[in-house]
Amino acid sequence: MEKKGINDNQMTVNAGLSVGLIGKAKVSGKGMSSMNIEKILLAYPELSADWLLTGAGSMLKDDLNGIKTIDEANSSTLPTTSMNPSIGTPYYDVDFIGGFDEVFNSQVNIPATNIVIRGFEKASLWCNVTGHSMEPKINHGDIIALHQCTLNDIQYGEIYAVVLDTIRTIKILRRSPDPDKLRFIPINTNDYDEQEFDKSRIINVFEVIGSISKFF
Repeated sequence: MEKKGINDNQMTVNAGLSVGLIGKAKVSGKGMSSMNIEKILLAYPELSADWLLTGAGSMLKDDLNGIKTIDEANSSTLPTTSMNPSIGTPYYDVDFIGGFDEVFNSQVNIPATNIVIRGFEKASLWCNVTGHSMEPKINHGDIIALHQCTLNDIQYGEIYAVVLDTIRTIKILRRSPDPDKLRFIPINTNDYDEQEFDKSRIINVFEVIGSISKFF
């Protein structure tokens, strides 16, 4: 606003924000929702999303190596969110272990937002993690990027999120001496034990592309 020489009201009008929103954000220090941040970025395309979200780097895109396109801005290694369904990967605010069926089986479930981050283009969706069995690699409260696959796609020794007939779990998958079973191995072996389950009990398998701490 100082750079543009505008006041709260002018930015409110330009970005289509609710009256008084900027003043309230300043006074409360609580920041803004991802939707309002997106409105500001759309109103001022020269503004760096990374700078707005983190304070790091240059404020304006043309302070970098020329003005970035929207696609280039969205390929940042720093995560951002978008309410545009065509940009990024949908994030569902449910726990994989406790409420993932709400996402996968419901035709009316709507993602809370889309997450945009370079390196996760393969992901089909994001959701929450509950539990400590995969710490310190994946922590309780993180969000994970999932890509749906099949049993034939499994690369043994990698991390998968698996929906079985009675439970959902995130573990390293390995071969079992019994060809009809899979070994489910935690990283936190101090508190969790390895288990084996019949392949016939598996309903869905998702490759875990990666995890990040929740940032919004």
